[in-house]
Amino acid sequence: MSSAFPHHVVCSSLSFSWPDGTEVFDGLDIAVGPGRTGLTGLNGSGKSTLLRLIAGELRPSDGAVRVSGEIGRLPQNVVLDTALRVDEVLGIAATRAALHAIEGGDPAEEHFTAVGDDWDVEERARATLDELGLAHIGLDRTIGEVSGGEGVLLRLAGLLLARPDVLLLDEPTNNLDLYARRRVHAAVARWTGVLVVVSHDRELLELVDRIADLHDGDVRWYGGNFTAYEQALAVEQEAAERTVRAAEADVQRQKRELADAQVKLARRKRYGQKMWDSKREPKIVMGARKRSAQESAGKHRILHTERLAEARERLGEAVEAVRDDDEIRVDLPRTLVHPGRGVLRLSDLTLRHGVRLKGEFEIRGPERIALVGRNGSGKTTLLRTLAGELSPVRGEATTEVPLRFLPQRLDLLDDRLSVARNVARFAPGATDNRIRAQLARFLFRGAAADQAAGTLSGGERFRATLAALLLAEPAPQLLMLDEPTNNLDLASVRRLTAALSAFEGALIVAGHDMAFLEAAGITRWLLLDEDGLRDVAPGDLPGKET
Repeated sequence: MSSAFPHHVVCSSLSFSWPDGTEVFDGLDIAVGPGRTGLTGLNGSGKSTLLRLIAGELRPSDGAVRVSGEIGRLPQNVVLDTALRVDEVLGIAATRAALHAIEGGDPAEEHFTAVGDDWDVEERARATLDELGLAHIGLDRTIGEVSGGEGVLLRLAGLLLARPDVLLLDEPTNNLDLYARRRVHAAVARWTGVLVVVSHDRELLELVDRIADLHDGDVRWYGGNFTAYEQALAVEQEAAERTVRAAEADVQRQKRELADAQVKLARRKRYGQKMWDSKREPKIVMGARKRSAQESAGKHRILHTERLAEARERLGEAVEAVRDDDEIRVDLPRTLVHPGRGVLRLSDLTLRHGVRLKGEFEIRGPERIALVGRNGSGKTTLLRTLAGELSPVRGEATTEVPLRFLPQRLDLLDDRLSVARNVARFAPGATDNRIRAQLARFLFRGAAADQAAGTLSGGERFRATLAALLLAEPAPQLLMLDEPTNNLDLASVRRLTAALSAFEGALIVAGHDMAFLEAAGITRWLLLDEDGLRDVAPGDLPGKET
């Protein structure tokens, strides 16, 4: 790297396999310099593993990782000891203790050594907490007193305070509400060092300077943010598809030429045999001509066979260059809800955990509703109450159409059963042929429909669960989804959006992924907070001010 880029990450010929032999990388080369890099790829492509290798938490089986400067990493699943104080999570507890000892009149040298030049550590800590919307959290509080989302932000605050040269963020906005997401977005936008972020949060990826696309164990670079990446990828895919069509045409042409050559050779052979049988030429002449014809025929056949093999190889390479971005395409006419038809009615509802929805509330027709609010506001509790999993403390919740609920946990499938048999549980009257025909539209084709649910990847499990709900009998006319894009890669999010476009019933989505909610065609935004449930305009959503 040049002197203009003092801090960087370089992975050379990097190889890594899990203990069970599953290969993740084989000779990966990647170099990351200053600026914000978005690391994208399908679920299971190795993004989190690569961050752990860079951070030194995993050791490569071969190759090397070189990092210039200090590293800080925010893992995908932040687990903090509830007994820890906030200043311990921020990494400033020892400095604070020394500072307080000095202020209390203790002139011991070790206190001055511990403080160093960091005399304003408490002011910087409070300023960082304020930037992340955590000004209300005191430095002496314990983690057990804060929410899970606040815990993630505190861990990020500790990294920002430490000011590492290289910052690695793994799905930093997962499970965060709109308020917290905006704070993370702002922190990423302000970062000036080396930053690598793995995320399916499109709004976050719009803030990066470049995209590193991890695909089939290799990285391809795209300048600009996620929108620029999508545009460049679309151009690449159009060119790749044209190459496939040209390669297919070449294979067919080579097949025809080989067939024509074989016909001509067969004619020559019959003519030579006829001359031999009639003995119109001397035997030695006919023998020489036969040997020459056989040699010529062999060379001709080899030439056309090689050309066909080369054409097929070019076709294979062209097909590999085309991404498998199939979308879910499904026809769901029985989910139709006519405008004005009653779907859901709430009356003076009080939920578990004390959330109260005063007065009457109604959903009519095929409305598409986004249910938003802070983490802990009661969104999941409300959905579970509507689904009949929880009983309200008082009041009534009445659904007037068939309802299906997709929870965050995706625990609706029986891991021991195949995908097809799981769907059959929800649609007992459907024939096996009908189930398999519909599953093919959810990209479970052929043997994939017989795969055990317990062996599915995260994205596959989501598709299988969605298929089970949408193909259920009776057809759902109210579909409720709880944080559906959590832990889904961007390709899976696109597939979910495509599936929902075919759904003609009423939809309620609890979530914080604004890009997905807008793509899902939301027509009504409902905010759940301590004041109950109320309609809001998209411009007045929480977190917009930041």
